Amino acid sequence: MEFSREKIRQIRRLMILAAFLILAILYSDEVFRGISFLIGILSPFLAGGVIAFVLNIPLKMFEEKMLAGWRGKSAQKAKRPLCIVLSIVAVVLVLSIVVGTVAPQVAATAAEIGRKIPGFTERVAEELDRLAQKYPELTSQIEKMDLEKINWDSVLNSVFGFLKNGAGDVLTSTVSVASGIISGIVNGVIAFIFALYILAQKERLGNQGQRILSAFLPEKAGARALEICSLLYKNFSSFITGQCLEAVILGTMFVIAMSIFRMPYALMTGVLIAFTALIPIVGAFIGCIVGAFLIFMDNPLQALWFVILFLLLQQIEGNLIYPRVVGSSVGLPAIWVLMAVSVGGSLFGVAGMLFFIPLMSTAYALLRESVNRRNGERKNADRRNEERKNADRRNEDRRRRNGGKQNADRM
Repeated sequence: MEFSREKIRQIRRLMILAAFLILAILYSDEVFRGISFLIGILSPFLAGGVIAFVLNIPLKMFEEKMLAGWRGKSAQKAKRPLCIVLSIVAVVLVLSIVVGTVAPQVAATAAEIGRKIPGFTERVAEELDRLAQKYPELTSQIEKMDLEKINWDSVLNSVFGFLKNGAGDVLTSTVSVASGIISGIVNGVIAFIFALYILAQKERLGNQGQRILSAFLPEKAGARALEICSLLYKNFSSFITGQCLEAVILGTMFVIAMSIFRMPYALMTGVLIAFTALIPIVGAFIGCIVGAFLIFMDNPLQALWFVILFLLLQQIEGNLIYPRVVGSSVGLPAIWVLMAVSVGGSLFGVAGMLFFIPLMSTAYALLRESVNRRNGERKNADRRNEERKNADRRNEDRRRRNGGKQNADRM
């Protein structure tokens, strides 16, 4: 049996792919180390791409809505830099409002907690005295404890040895932390500059990407790759927009509800919950812990009511608002939104929660398109087969009638 050249070429590709997979499995540790090293090198540029993607959302709004009337040649040259500056200012302004609202309240509360600590310790001491008087057997049990048998010299020597050996570790940790901070600042500057370059030259970069795909991929595969990239961009941008809208809705709900029930720190808690709610599903619990702690310092019973209010609003948000706002923005049903958050969080933590929803939305759209296309092809094939059978049946009936007529003529 002879194979055609195309068949031989396909078998050769499968053999090469199988060899690569076997080598990757055998040397998986080295492969993962190499991937980690490559990601470490490219991390500033990946971060720059993420920054550019986020800034591109308000950038498009400024270009298409607010400055759409700038038609001249000189106006077009100044339009992009101005929109980039406005996008950066908008993002910084939002972050400043959040920090400016939350930080002073947290500082004032921390100072208030510091003032309340002495009174709290006095109340604890009084409560212990009251317990000792009420339950004298506790005092007798404490007095029976033979504290003199503890070798305090050995304990002190162990502490001094730990401090002596830990001094070098502390110095090493300080140097590593300082170098990490410097490296983070440098990488942040590189990422920001790279993001600005992407935003300034995004049309040119997109054209270059299309030319690369058309050069190295067949025409049909290149068009399909561009279609998938466009769908990914649409889903990611829609997800970020929907997530921000959902956070604003949730924060507003908390501000209104806490104001109605006259709970303290309503504005600060609402802003904090809105900011942490950018993490899908579970982010608002961080704001709940901080808000409950702050209210607890004023009124423990009111803190309990705040937790009950949070659980109630969280159920409304998690089961009604979030799947509808975020799910509808990315075209993903509510059940798949919850599944994407659960799977992404289990695999990659917070980053997995953020990325798995648009990724699953893209996979869902591609699968839906493939299923609809295949079902349509099958229905068309079934219809053609049914039409062919009906035609054969009509022809058979026609032949039978013609045969019966010929027999009658012979008779």
